Amino acid sequence: MNRNASPSFLEFFAGGGMARIGLGDGWTCAFANDFDAVKADTYRANFADAAEHFHAGDVFALGGGDIPTADLAWASSPCQDFSLAGARAGLAGGKSSAFFGFWTLMKAMSAEGRAPPVIVIENVVGLLTSHHGDDFTALCGALSEEGYRFGALEIDAGAFVPQSRPRVFVVATRLPTEGLEGTSGFHSRAVREAAARLPDDLKERWIWWGVPSPPARNTDLSVVLEPDAAVTWNPQDRTDALLALMADSHREAVERRVKSGERAVGAVFRRMRGGDQRAEVRFDGVAGCLRTPRGGSSRQTLLVIENGQVRSRLVTPREGARLMGLPDSYLLPRSQTAGLQVIGDGVAVPAVRWLAQTLLEPLLDSKTASLAAE
Repeated sequence: MNRNASPSFLEFFAGGGMARIGLGDGWTCAFANDFDAVKADTYRANFADAAEHFHAGDVFALGGGDIPTADLAWASSPCQDFSLAGARAGLAGGKSSAFFGFWTLMKAMSAEGRAPPVIVIENVVGLLTSHHGDDFTALCGALSEEGYRFGALEIDAGAFVPQSRPRVFVVATRLPTEGLEGTSGFHSRAVREAAARLPDDLKERWIWWGVPSPPARNTDLSVVLEPDAAVTWNPQDRTDALLALMADSHREAVERRVKSGERAVGAVFRRMRGGDQRAEVRFDGVAGCLRTPRGGSSRQTLLVIENGQVRSRLVTPREGARLMGLPDSYLLPRSQTAGLQVIGDGVAVPAVRWLAQTLLEPLLDSKTASLAAE
């Protein structure tokens, strides 16, 4: 890749533009799209050039001619509707899932001889196993039909920020991959088993991307928190009710820290266990996976213990943004619910940057090298 010419990318289901921030200033956004009005407003607020390339609305309303040629297409399609199994007709343009709208555009660009040489599809790790692996096989089959080779990586944002957020990144390409294949700590058991389930013709198209692991993270949950005086704390009765939902092992973990008298910060989720609601706390310096605020149980709570006192409160949108690796200069919606919605549906910025640095940019370097040799 000629470093004097920035690689260009398309960002589908862009949300607040976190993949764009992760790719970095060395990349040029040629096109971005999202259906959600709040996310669209957030994108526009954060990127001065949004008017030139951002298209708000349904991906199915777009045609191949609406999409400029680019080096990379990035798609973080909605995880809740990513179901490809048994819907192969959808890959030709059906509306069973938002992914089909994106893929119809990729097929149209391919037919015009200008398909992106690299595609990244980011989603929840459940993509690898849903419908007994048939969804993942269907995805790989779609990529293969358009001439792509592909591989997957399971990258947890916890390698970069104090938030456990595993995601699968399917990286597909038509470019030479010499020097980029090998072993990787991101070849999780789920990835290996998904690859093993593929039929033989798709196994021949598989790439084991040799992405290295990053240096050890040196931050924990406490460093992203707002000052105690700047946040709203739950009334004591609500904290007591939360503690009452804990199983003995979790309550004992709290009591040990109360007795120590030292400050401790824990992340709490409410979950259903055996038909009963439970509160589960972790004190390992890592937040659980941020979610969108669609229900009370999805809202992550912080438990702060200091001087023998136990207090609780909800994670703020700004703290959530920090847990996604966003700078404090990133503009969030004024509404807390809207802010958490944008953050909870996003992709961790440092994970994207690491993928770009160690794989995507070297991969596009191979494109430039090939063109120079012709």
